[in-house]
Amino acid sequence: MENLEHLKYPIGHFICPEQITVLQIKEWIKALETFPKRLEGVVGDLTESQLETPYRQGGWTVRQLIHHIADSHHHSYTRFKWALTEENPIIKAYEEKKWSDLLDAHTAPTNISLHYLNALHLKLVFLLKGLSEEQLTSSYVHPVDNRKVSVGENMGKYAWHGNHHLAHIQNLIKREGW
Repeated sequence: MENLEHLKYPIGHFICPEQITVLQIKEWIKALETFPKRLEGVVGDLTESQLETPYRQGGWTVRQLIHHIADSHHHSYTRFKWALTEENPIIKAYEEKKWSDLLDAHTAPTNISLHYLNALHLKLVFLLKGLSEEQLTSSYVHPVDNRKVSVGENMGKYAWHGNHHLAHIQNLIKREGW
């Protein structure tokens, strides 16, 4: 039996490097660029019953995870735009657990969020590929801890976030023998 920490964080917690390199930025952009197709490749053939399976005891179902990823990456895209167009804006946090308890997260077809993620990531990656080094240091302030988050760090955070939830689903599929 896997321990709870590994079930919750199968690829570990996100740790931003102190010095973000050009190579790291390219790797994060590539991860963001390929994520929607990688996710669709993993969940595209799951049955309705499998989509209703929690990735761990007490965790979200696969359906909720897919809709959560779309909601979260939507917020991230907005945060990139705010950081690039305003001087250290304080962003609006959202109650992700409450969002995942809403009707759409529980019942909407997953292809809605899969299609949305594909379009959103196309737009996001187009934006990120055109940023200057100076723009990578633009930042927003997260209201929970009053900490500045740079555009570069946010790239890494959301590359990690997609891979984090993808690993939840892949580990479930492996454990269940699907």
